[in-house]
Amino acid sequence: MTSIDAAELPVVVIGAGPIGLAAAAHLVERGLNPLVFEAGAAAGAAVRDWSHVRLFSTWDEVIDPAAEKLLAANGWQRPDGATYPTGGDWVESYLKPLADALGDRVRLGTTVTGVSRAGRDRVVDADRDEQPFTVHAVAADGSELRLLARAVVDASGTWAKPGPAGGNGLHAVGERAHAQRIAYRVPDLRDPETRARYAGKRTAVVGSGASAFTALVALAELAASEPGTRALWVLRRGVTSATYGGGSSDQLPARGALGLAAKAAVDAGHADAVTGFRIAEIEANADSTLTLVAEDGTRTEPVDEVITLTGFRPDLSFLDELRLDLDARLQAPVELAPLIDPNVHSCGTVYPHGAKELSHGEKNVYLVGMKSYGRAPTFLAMTGYEQVRSIAAALAGDHEAAERVELTLPETGVCGGSGLFDAPAEEEGGSCCGAPETLQIETIGLAGRPVGS
Repeated sequence: MTSIDAAELPVVVIGAGPIGLAAAAHLVERGLNPLVFEAGAAAGAAVRDWSHVRLFSTWDEVIDPAAEKLLAANGWQRPDGATYPTGGDWVESYLKPLADALGDRVRLGTTVTGVSRAGRDRVVDADRDEQPFTVHAVAADGSELRLLARAVVDASGTWAKPGPAGGNGLHAVGERAHAQRIAYRVPDLRDPETRARYAGKRTAVVGSGASAFTALVALAELAASEPGTRALWVLRRGVTSATYGGGSSDQLPARGALGLAAKAAVDAGHADAVTGFRIAEIEANADSTLTLVAEDGTRTEPVDEVITLTGFRPDLSFLDELRLDLDARLQAPVELAPLIDPNVHSCGTVYPHGAKELSHGEKNVYLVGMKSYGRAPTFLAMTGYEQVRSIAAALAGDHEAAERVELTLPETGVCGGSGLFDAPAEEEGGSCCGAPETLQIETIGLAGRPVGS
């Protein structure tokens, strides 16, 4: 193996989402050979799943500079930089054209099943860094692939592993048994079947981040035209001044507007909220409704559906033969973890970082994009683009460029999980014990508003 010239091998990029495709564009710009493996049938497969949701960021903030150069060479027309795309817009007007421009460097329908060092499992030290990586994958037709790579950039994201409803980080008792009644995505209420699922029903929305806000506002709008539609907002923490994010101080105005919309929704009567409620069990009732039971025994009123929006987690299973240096709490690279800790940082207070902070003891393997943040929700696309710019420079041997910071982030409010774990609600009665406190959520129109994702 040591006789193989690493320069002749590709850099394998896992995932053809926004950050994976940007990584490929930067590698091409540096004269390196990327090979992108995408498990989905099309580029941006995860983004397609939330195509109905509008981004917090404008077009100017979600187009990577190296990708734009590659697209411009193919006659691409740049969208209006000041407008806010939906996920669908992002795919059709940017990600799909970018994948097309990269051509056969992108292999769709190909799932990476394992990455290791050639001839070396996780235990073996001998000449480890001198061996290329071996990447195993399965194609859409079921055939198995194995190839060598000089480096691996994992941009596979966290979309495939949503967090469970259980307040202890595990699935609540009964959560799997009632899976057909529990969704883990913001519903697309434009779809007639999805709309019918929630219209006239009582739905519990579990979570305290922007996705939960978006779901609550969408259900509130549905309630305006579908009598009987109600929401129950289940928060693990109390309501504090930071619950709704940065508001008017958020330099990502769309996200600030979403938080303000959720705050303005209080007291109109379309939803109740329970705070300090950590779900332990989901029980079925005789009338086919569900009841959520907290760890302290508190019970909610019956609901028809549950939408769980408690964040996402990285899938590290196919990287198990690599020696990754990950923070025990966040499952993010150890050098990056203190910079993104959601107990301390918002998106805008995360210092821009690159190859140095994303490196592991296993040389030339990088987790990037949302996956690099592990369980932290403070990621922005701009941050991911800076990550892969730095990594491409490092792999090309331009260490000065790799260490240079080329990004200034906007100041923002806390992205999610704000407040101390047992912080009491600012409203009376917000203890995690005893009867749940109730708030009210009003109907808010979504049409034409940038509501975030």
